[in-house]
Amino acid sequence: MYRNKKIGVVIPAYKEELLIVPTLESVPDFVDQVYAVNDGSPDQTGSLIDSYAEKDKRVVPIHHEKNKGVGGAIISGYKQALSDGMDIVAVMAGDNQMDPAFLPELLDPVVEGVVDYSVGNRLVNEKFRQGMSTWRFLGNSVLTLLTKIASGYWQLMDPQNGYTAISRRALETISLDAIYPRYGYCNDLLVWLNTFGFRVRNVPHPARYGLERSKIKYSTYIVRLSWLLLNAFIWRMKTKYVVLSFHPLVFFYCAGVFFTFISFLFGIYALWFKFVEKNPIFVPAVVSVIVFGIGVQFLLSAMMFDMQEENKGTWY
Repeated sequence: MYRNKKIGVVIPAYKEELLIVPTLESVPDFVDQVYAVNDGSPDQTGSLIDSYAEKDKRVVPIHHEKNKGVGGAIISGYKQALSDGMDIVAVMAGDNQMDPAFLPELLDPVVEGVVDYSVGNRLVNEKFRQGMSTWRFLGNSVLTLLTKIASGYWQLMDPQNGYTAISRRALETISLDAIYPRYGYCNDLLVWLNTFGFRVRNVPHPARYGLERSKIKYSTYIVRLSWLLLNAFIWRMKTKYVVLSFHPLVFFYCAGVFFTFISFLFGIYALWFKFVEKNPIFVPAVVSVIVFGIGVQFLLSAMMFDMQEENKGTWY
């Protein structure tokens, strides 16, 4: 127990035979159950989890015959934790990169009922992100901006950070089976949490890198995740601001997209008008700029309304 709350920790693991045992050994004593999920590993990860579970009765081995992705592994752990009556469930990766000393800092806001989801933040300053490559930092920053827009958590940083803690009521409210199962699950989960009005908090902690290296290839990951976030954003607008409640920001977003698109068409026409038809470009160019400004104004207004909704904390 931790502050009279039953705590579960989900540890997703795929090909982590070198680091899974040190990770399991690092889990604090106050944790009630440890859900070690072998996500179809072809190496000795699964057998090492089973062996360690014989020594530590808190460890609950979960084995996937086929790889479901890190999100799929975490969802399996979440479901078992709910079945076992855990009050709060944290996630620690199987690569031993998440310092257990910071686990209480993640748990405290959820235990106190201030938020329902806390997520680590390694980007808060240069000292905390020491060891993170420039390429990884830039990729993370781009995804942070896209996730802010898609999820509606405008104050959140480092959404790719898998070191998290979530309340039981949040897990019982969202549709776990609908969450994206691979890299990107954490971004998709934020969209679900915001849609149902759950509050989220960043908890700063330093990055910790050892033998393991990130399996994410940002060159392809950003493109794939951008499409996921676009679809998630559209779903959030429809579900949160049309189905569950109503807010005119939906119309502001639609108008912003419409006018911005029309401005690009006017811009293309202005170029044709100038270089093909050999006419003065001034009038069509001015129209294009004016329409573009109107579109941007609508988009910025929609974002401002969305920011105002962030801290209301409406739990349906």
